[in-house]
Amino acid sequence: MPKKEAVSHQGTINIRGVPKDLVYRLKQAALAERRTVKAFLLALAEERIEELEKKGLLPKGK
Repeated sequence: MPKKEAVSHQGTINIRGVPKDLVYRLKQAALAERRTVKAFLLALAEERIEELEKKGLLPKGK
């Protein structure tokens, strides 16, 4: 029987009710860093989560 390969599970997050001004500013910030909005938000979330882990407010991730 062949071994099953590890599957990378990805989730989806939909955020409703984001003010138009914030959407515009997110797009501008992503453009300034030459990233997509998705890449910008993922980097922002990773940085913030790492800060919380360093402070001991969250358990360390993988």
